[in-house]
Formats: sequence, structure tokens, C-alpha cells
Amino acid sequence: LSIARSLLRHPNLLIFDEATSALDSITEEEITTTIQSISAAKSQVTVLIAHRLSTIMHADTIFVLERGRVVEMGNHADLLNEKGLYYAMWRQQIGERK
Repeated sequence: LSIARSLLRHPNLLIFDEATSALDSITEEEITTTIQSISAAKSQVTVLIAHRLSTIMHADTIFVLERGRVVEMGNHADLLNEKGLYYAMWRQQIGERK
């Protein structure tokens, strides 16, 4: 409901802070799809703050923070290729094995 209210105001900046953290996986996917659609319109800047990497994997730019500092930056594919902190967290959360 709060997402719908904010969209009605047509803001220049949308910030979602752990917007899907307390949701079941089906609802999380629906909300994530909606956020992706909103972001694709490019009518505003959308900032997603998340610990679940599946929530942010489609973002144009991902900033990886460690102890309050940006330690990596890029899109999902670039960050996986770097095999740094994001890669380690992705493997831990998603369980990818290569």
C-alpha cells in the first residue's frame, strides 16, 4: 500500500529500504517485478537497499558496501565476474556452484 501511495505522487526519487525482506517468495517476486517495471520507465531514480541479492540483481548499478564503504560497484554480471565480495555473497545466498 505504501508503494502505491508513493507512486501516485510521481516522485523523482524512490527509495525502497528492504522492501521485500518480510515477504514470502511469491509476493517478493511480484513486488520485485513491479519495481523493475517502474524503474524501466526511467521517469525517476530508484534506489533499492537489500540484503537479498535476488532483489537487486536486475539493477543498472549495484553498490556493495562493507563496513560503511563502497567496496565494489557494477551490474550483476560484472560483479560476478570480479569474483569479489558480491560473488561470495551471491554464491552463499543463491547456492550457485561452478
